[in-house]
Amino acid sequence: MNRRHIGCALGFAAVASWALPAALTPSATAQPCPDVDVMFARGTSESPGIGTTGEAFVNALRPRLGERSMDVYAINYPASSDYTTGYQGLFDEKAHIESDIANCPNTQIVLGGFSQGAAIAGFATSATIPAGVNPADVPTPLAPDAANHIAAVTLFGTPSNKFMDQIDQPHVVIGPAYVAKTIELCAPDDPVCADGSNWSPTLAMRRTERWIRPRISR
Repeated sequence: MNRRHIGCALGFAAVASWALPAALTPSATAQPCPDVDVMFARGTSESPGIGTTGEAFVNALRPRLGERSMDVYAINYPASSDYTTGYQGLFDEKAHIESDIANCPNTQIVLGGFSQGAAIAGFATSATIPAGVNPADVPTPLAPDAANHIAAVTLFGTPSNKFMDQIDQPHVVIGPAYVAKTIELCAPDDPVCADGSNWSPTLAMRRTERWIRPRISR
């Protein structure tokens, strides 16, 4: 995903960080296990790491955790325009989640992603392998009890069903066990997560701020 979405996502980070702490309760996790582990998948064409949106999200979330410790893990995948390579991110995300559950069972996990990365994070929660996808190409779904360890899922600019149809990819379906703990954030008129045509980050940011303000005050 190119830079047109960055302005939107920076505004969305404030909403996500405001929404998450209620789901994150203190734990008795001992070091080196963190109290919270954020796993974030960057958007298409962003440099390796968690990307600009992920950094904004983490920076907004960190001060809201008080004395609780937090680790950040960047989902490892190519982030190329070939969305099928995103399956690599699914394998990496599942492996890291399962490692946390096995080795740090008291750690609360936060899944997040931007654009293509949001699709990866969303697919990670799916209860079944999407129709039309070769089971050999993707990992099996997480065990049902994994949901007990995942506190929140925050998706920025999740590709819409229309967009996924255009690139011949399955729709992102959040697993039933994760629906209540998932927040999806999309700027109105965004051409990837909404049926829009606004390619200007500045204009999109202004629209996003107007959309966010009443929700923060609730």
